[in-house]
Amino acid sequence: MNRRQLLSASAAAALLSPSLSRAQGTARAGGALTVGVRTGPESIDPHWSTLGGHIEALRHVYDSLIGQDENLGLKPALATSWRAVDDTTWEFKLRDGVRFHDGSPFTAEDVKFSLERIPQVTGPMSMVLYTKRARGAEVVDPLTVRVATDGPAPTLPNDFTRLMVVSRKIGPEARNEQFNSGAAAIGTGPFRYVRWEPRGDLVMERFDGWWGGAQPWARVVRREIPNDAARIAALKSGQVDLINYVPATDVAALQRDPTMEVVVGDSVYVFNVIFSLAERLPRPAKVDGREAEANPFRDARVRQAMDLAIDRRALARVVFEGFAKPMSQLMPESFFGASPNLPERRPDLPRARALLAEAGYPRGFEVDFHSTNNRLPGDAALCEALAQQWSRIGVKANPNAVTGTVFFPASTRGEYSLQMSGWGTLTGEAAYTYGAMIHGPDPSVGFGNFNRSGYSNPEVNKLLLDGARTLDEGRRRAMFARAAEISMNERPVLPIVMPQTVWAMGKGKLGFTPRVDQETLAHLIAPKTA
Repeated sequence: MNRRQLLSASAAAALLSPSLSRAQGTARAGGALTVGVRTGPESIDPHWSTLGGHIEALRHVYDSLIGQDENLGLKPALATSWRAVDDTTWEFKLRDGVRFHDGSPFTAEDVKFSLERIPQVTGPMSMVLYTKRARGAEVVDPLTVRVATDGPAPTLPNDFTRLMVVSRKIGPEARNEQFNSGAAAIGTGPFRYVRWEPRGDLVMERFDGWWGGAQPWARVVRREIPNDAARIAALKSGQVDLINYVPATDVAALQRDPTMEVVVGDSVYVFNVIFSLAERLPRPAKVDGREAEANPFRDARVRQAMDLAIDRRALARVVFEGFAKPMSQLMPESFFGASPNLPERRPDLPRARALLAEAGYPRGFEVDFHSTNNRLPGDAALCEALAQQWSRIGVKANPNAVTGTVFFPASTRGEYSLQMSGWGTLTGEAAYTYGAMIHGPDPSVGFGNFNRSGYSNPEVNKLLLDGARTLDEGRRRAMFARAAEISMNERPVLPIVMPQTVWAMGKGKLGFTPRVDQETLAHLIAPKTA
């Protein structure tokens, strides 16, 4: 038995121990639904973190102002319609008759309160990413709110798909403790909050007053099971009814199992390698065994060499068993603002070695390489595979895959010299991704919130800022595409692959439609009738 098989067997055995509760046969109308998920929330405060797993979990308790279909198209939610009143004002008409879980009515005051609360929440990954264009909210009447912006903001409705609304009754002093205890966990969503154990179960009960209609599940449990083998074992044993993020290496076996059903969906998440362009690396590189004062990544030839050492097709085929697509830009080509002029990147090892030599590293160098190991399927394996590919040109990248709770705070603090993580363009347009990751950090305009490289090109910054404030779609699209072309050719960030997402469930038990944002939402899962 090899190391992976041993770890898988140990995890499965632990999960199947008699001390753990069973949930067999719960997936029936009027019963309970138990979902095994790779990651869960960071808190019960919906404004605490931008991480996808956090927002996904809390969508059960809270509603967003604007909804999205499975392909990220905008649709009514708490807001039934929206329009630009003028260049700097958006008006949102709200759904009548909506009530919070405590019975109080939902009004424009709650939207205003939520919008103003977000900048005050000091979570690890600020939700200001989605509210940065807003400069104030005006309550016109109980079902109308107007939002003033810092200039023309054509994508504000896209951003507000992540604006989760809480009750103004919780007050500005509500903190994590009040949310986690349930005192402040008052939403309008399809399920009421019951309890949550960090890194364990999130338990919710059906809210019969939900505006979206009756739900078949009286109770929903989202069970956090980070270990992939343990999650699969839980599904096979009946402890959970459905699991997300099935590893590519296990898909074929599950497809052959007559008791299992596998659903494969496209995704918007892309794995990206990020270079620190700081004058001195937080973890210095080593050249010939000695720490180097210079940062090799500040030389564009080094970044290009490491790009040319990557065989993306091989990574998609081997690491992801074919359930991934090589990427040359940070978001799918079909998204608004993607460039048609960024061809697939193919490896060229002789050219890569020559570039390293020209940059003064003929024998390469050594550097630490960090990634998550529980964010997206295959993240740790991809980290190791990239390190192996770079070794072919003399770059020794020491792979260090850590949990998201360790990785993201350290990344935010600027502690990594070379890192990799997944990013999804969840609004379907370029201002979201390039504005956050590529625009130079600039709190005054709210861009560069997630720029971990330190890259800042004045031309790119201007294109992104002007594009975000241009109402003409053709001009805006062209500006974003040009910003993508310049930045991708300067390579502060290397897009690697876009994996597909795989779910598994008991055969013939559930109806489930995959979403490109990878969210697994109980109110979009239904029991199949015999």
